[in-house]
Parts: sequence; C-alpha cells; structure tokens
Amino acid sequence: MSRALKGLFITGTDTGVGKTVITGLLARYYQEKNQTVITQKWVQTGSSRPVDYLRHRELAGLSPADAIDISAAAAGYCFRRAASPHLAARLEKKKISSRLIRQRFNTLAKKFDLVIVEGAGGALVPFDRKHLLLDIACRLKLPVVIVARNALGAINHALVTIEAIRSRKIPIAGIIFNCCDKKVDRCVVRDNPRIVAQLGKTKVLGSLPYTRHPDLLYVKFKPVARAIEKALCRMI
Repeated sequence: MSRALKGLFITGTDTGVGKTVITGLLARYYQEKNQTVITQKWVQTGSSRPVDYLRHRELAGLSPADAIDISAAAAGYCFRRAASPHLAARLEKKKISSRLIRQRFNTLAKKFDLVIVEGAGGALVPFDRKHLLLDIACRLKLPVVIVARNALGAINHALVTIEAIRSRKIPIAGIIFNCCDKKVDRCVVRDNPRIVAQLGKTKVLGSLPYTRHPDLLYVKFKPVARAIEKALCRMI
C-alpha cells in the first residue's frame, strides 16, 4: 500500500448489510500481506462497548489486548441506544466532535500503513443535526467501498447511495454485494450486480454468499479483497 493512500471508508446501503465483517476480513487480508493495518469505528451505537471494533480484531485474528494503547483512538464513540449516531449521542447528552474523529484518524495514519474505517448504518447517517459521517470521510479524502445487501430492493438502495457519494465528489472504489439471508431469489441476486454496474457506472468488486462461518467466508472474500486493492492502487 502506497503511503499516499492511508485510509479507506467502508459504508453501506443500509444497516446490517455486513460492513463489520467485511472491514475485519479486509484487515486480515492486508495483514497477511505484511501490511500494518488497523480498523476504526468512529461511532458505535447499540452498546456502551466498542463491539464492532472488537469484532474487526477477532475477524482479523488479533487479540483485543494487542490494541490497548491505541483502542481509544480506534474504537471511537460508544452509545447505548441502537439509533442513528446523532440521536444516540443526544439521548446521552453528548456531542460527537468531527475534529476529534479526524485527529484520531490522523494519529493512527501515522502509525499504520492503512486505516480501514467502518461507517455506521448507511451512507447518509448524521452525527449531529447538520453533518453526516460521510462528510468526515470527505474531509479526510478517503475513498469509499459500498456494501450492499444482495436482495430485492438492492438496486434502488445501491444507486441512491452511489449518487449521494458522487454528489460530494468522493471517489468510489467499488461496491460489494453481500447475501445476508440464507433464502434468496437466485435470479434477483444474480441480476442486481449487473444492473447496478451498468446504471451506476460503478465497479462491482464482487458478490459474497451467505455463510455463518468466517473462515469459509474469507476464502470467498479474498478475490474481493484483491479487487479492492487493485481499485485503490488505481486511485493513487
């Protein structure tokens, strides 16, 4: 990974589309290539603990204890209510600081070859009444990988997300289609990537099958990771 590109933002077309798993597996991929990599979760909702960040480390094959010195910078804000970051913070009478998030990212970017950031929910999630998490990614000039649930309705969700990101002049590395349910309409899930690539003029990095076994998923994910790596290299 060139030093010119220090980070990547993983966003989704919705909540629960697989961003956490993909972030962790991508970290594992870069680690196996002898890159120093760390993940970040700027805002965690639904728990007072950084559960998604800890899941990243588990998937990447790292012990949570390995990150004691940098976990505060990597784990970010945590709020108990499962809600949009702006609401979860307001319910606890707290504010999310864009400046602090950027400072934490830059601190990690000086220590690691790559910082992989997982967003919260979909692309247009607010962290206060005026700003989106995507705005922070824009300020940091992070390219974006979109994760889409591969199911009925994915076309609209994916195209709306692509347009929203492009309208902010944020580069898109590509989109990943992820099957989140065991029962799927095979005709639909085969067509979704094709039509989104055509209409959205966006590279489809790959499609992932449904599985509850991380090691099996990682085997399927490695070609997707290589596609992400190539896309990022072209952006440098």
